[in-house]
Amino acid sequence: MREQTRRRRGVVAGAVAVAAGVLAAGSATAAPSPTRPDAVQQGLNALVHSDGMPSALASVTDAKGHTRTYTAGVGDIATRAPVPRDGQVRIGSNTKTFTAVVVLQLVAEGKVRLDEHVDTYLPGLVHGDGIDGGSITVRHLLQHTSGLPNYTNSLSDDIRYYEPRDLLDLALRQKADFAPGEGWKYSNTNYLVAGLLVQEVTGRPLAAEIDRRVIRRAGLRHTYFPAPGELRIRERHPKGYYQASPDAPFADATEWDPSWAWAAGQLVSTNSDLNRFSSALLRGDLVPKPQLDEMRTTVPAGHPFATGARYGLGLVSTPLSCGGVYWGHGGSMTGYETRGGVTEDGRAVNVAVTTQPGEATQKHLEQLVDQALCSPPRPGKA
Repeated sequence: MREQTRRRRGVVAGAVAVAAGVLAAGSATAAPSPTRPDAVQQGLNALVHSDGMPSALASVTDAKGHTRTYTAGVGDIATRAPVPRDGQVRIGSNTKTFTAVVVLQLVAEGKVRLDEHVDTYLPGLVHGDGIDGGSITVRHLLQHTSGLPNYTNSLSDDIRYYEPRDLLDLALRQKADFAPGEGWKYSNTNYLVAGLLVQEVTGRPLAAEIDRRVIRRAGLRHTYFPAPGELRIRERHPKGYYQASPDAPFADATEWDPSWAWAAGQLVSTNSDLNRFSSALLRGDLVPKPQLDEMRTTVPAGHPFATGARYGLGLVSTPLSCGGVYWGHGGSMTGYETRGGVTEDGRAVNVAVTTQPGEATQKHLEQLVDQALCSPPRPGKA
């Protein structure tokens, strides 16, 4: 959920050193040579020792589908337990891409039109000060060009369960940021409305549609949408931590209620599953080519994305230092941060850390993704 979560829980503006922890390195297919330090492992180690992240995890998949996983730090500060290899994390705004895929599938089925107005599907629901669902299109929602204000601006610090309509009410009490199509601004409200649209059109819960249409179709075995009131992460995972200020102690936020993120950021997954998802999407396994082309039609994006990033329909292109771009999204959720994506030739990388980083550390995450995609580690001997 990127900067919106920081507004709710406070800003993590810098890093605090963590006492030396357990470091684990290795691979699902191979182990890096001890005589040639692996750049990805070095990057994770730096995120822990220099940037103060409790733990860091990565999964790197080459163009042939060979995957290598990495860990650094400790999975539990209190017990100093090791980080579970390819453990589950809350993936925040990567959820937006899953939601967008469902909408684009409905477009392919003729049940939704991208340039139809929201009022067609949710009559009378999206209205307020400068807000008119009769002027906002589905495309505006998915591309963050609707002008809808971000509901997270009005969230309290209460850790509790939220219904999607409660979140929409928070957004509609605010004034529109701009007229539909007249600007670009990242707002979780866009995907909140997109999720409500999915439920209205299909007659089924959003979680069920994401599971049926995306998770199962892509063969994701460790990805799920938490049920209402489900706070525990189901499989092996590193704990996620919240830090109120750079000098404050880490608080265990692993089981804080994630319902406030809903269609914009509630999913749980692993780095390897995210690689698999991104790869399946770009291959055209999840949406037909015309709809995938729409997802990849982009406009310039600003904060919170990297310089030069462009936003499509739930999909972001980010320039690579070695030329070309990679496609993904990234996500920030209380206790976790993820970055990554896939290149045109099928190389995929995702990196996660277990607290929301400050700006400098976020850039280090992005640089590590770039390095792993531009100079992927060579397969070693098993």
